[in-house]
Amino acid sequence: MAGLSGMEALVRHVPGTTGATPIQNVGAYGASTSELLHSLTVYDRQTQETSVWTPEQCGFGTHRSSVFKRSSRYVILDVTFALKKTTESLPVRYAALSERLDVQIGDVVPVPDVRAAVLALRGERGMVLDAGDHDTWSVGSFFLNPVLPTVPEQAAHAPSFPDPAGTKIPAAWLIQNAGFPRGYGTEFGRGAAALSSKHVLAITNRGGATASDIMALAAHVRDGVHEKFGVTLTPECDLVNCALG
Repeated sequence: MAGLSGMEALVRHVPGTTGATPIQNVGAYGASTSELLHSLTVYDRQTQETSVWTPEQCGFGTHRSSVFKRSSRYVILDVTFALKKTTESLPVRYAALSERLDVQIGDVVPVPDVRAAVLALRGERGMVLDAGDHDTWSVGSFFLNPVLPTVPEQAAHAPSFPDPAGTKIPAAWLIQNAGFPRGYGTEFGRGAAALSSKHVLAITNRGGATASDIMALAAHVRDGVHEKFGVTLTPECDLVNCALG
């Protein structure tokens, strides 16, 4: 990626694979797959045919959404991204990133600076793989940030962001303010599953946790948020052969 710009916020050491990026329209710190994707080769399991798709065919609606997310019919074989030949980053669009870089929103900086800042921010949240750190033993953010047509009175002071469907509220804020602090889990008899000690949106395996342990904690947190705010959190990850109770 030397001399190329566009993917500096989607750095190495973050869990995931290249082929998976269009499935969730993966994005981070102001960059998203849908904005960088040029084309991809797709195998249709129903017709048993292979074809090249454009981004417009992928059904990218919002962050974490695509036709691939909604159906198991298609298999992504390869992905082509369109990057810019420059040593300067895309304009910085994410507040935490601009603060870390000490620049204004919309500024551009050297690509390596963005990559280093993103890795540092991700590491502080336990979102960079580290075999020795149980806070990284997770699927990343477990719940989606809910988009609400009306913000409940109890969440009137929550950070909020405009969305075409209403107002987006950080799931992490709802979880913390429903009484679930960082590290919540093992000390409350939830088995070997716990919220990350760095970021409440990650449900982690502290060693030996089963799928049932993870689901029990996730359901407990979801129910607590609903009881406090009347908001039902939705899992961001795909649940395979398991479900929230």
